[in-house]
Amino acid sequence: MIENLSGYENLSVENTEKTEQIAAHYKAIIDILGEDSLREGLLKTPVRMAKTMQFLTQGYQINPVAILNSAKFKEEYKQMVLVKDIELYSMCEHHALPFFGKAHVAYIPNGYITGLSKIPRVVDAFARRLQVQERLTVQIRNCIQETLNPLGVAVVIEAQHMCMQIRGVQKQHSVTTTSAFTGAFLKDIRTRQEFIRLIGINLH
Repeated sequence: MIENLSGYENLSVENTEKTEQIAAHYKAIIDILGEDSLREGLLKTPVRMAKTMQFLTQGYQINPVAILNSAKFKEEYKQMVLVKDIELYSMCEHHALPFFGKAHVAYIPNGYITGLSKIPRVVDAFARRLQVQERLTVQIRNCIQETLNPLGVAVVIEAQHMCMQIRGVQKQHSVTTTSAFTGAFLKDIRTRQEFIRLIGINLH
C-alpha cells in the first residue's frame, strides 16, 4: 500500500496488487470488445491501462486539508489572493473520459494565508478523482473555506469534456463554466465583479 505521510505527494508509484487486479479486468474488456489481448501490441496494454487509471485517480490518496495546513501562516493581509489559469485534468464519472481546462481560485484572508503552490495542489487533489465539474468546483471552495476560514472564497472552472466532444452530442468546441462563492464574494457584488474582471484580463 502506498504510504502518503504528508498527504499530498505526487503518487508516481502504483500499488502492485491493485495493478494486477485492475489489469485483469481490462484484459477481459479487451477480449469482450473482440480484440485479442494476447497479441503483441496489446500484451502489456492492460497493465498500462491499470497504471494510468491509478495515476488519474490518485486524488483519493491525497488529503487536501493537509495540503493547506502544511503551509498555513498568520498574516494580516485582507485583500484578495487570486491564483488563476490553474491547469486542470479530471475524469468524468459518467463515462470515464477526461475533462480538462482551467481553474481560477481566490480567497480573502482572515488572519491566515497559505502557500501559493498549495492552491493548485488542492485543485489537483480533488480533480484526480472520478468527478463531475459541478462537485469539483464546490469541493475546492469548501476545502479552502473550512480550512483557512477566510472572509470569502471564489472558484470558477472552465473545462472541455471529452464525453461531449467525441461521443454523444459531439460538440468539439463547447466549454462548460461553473462557479462557487462564499462570504464576501457571495454578498458583495463589487468584490465578485473584481474577481471576474481579474480572471478575464492578462496582467503579465
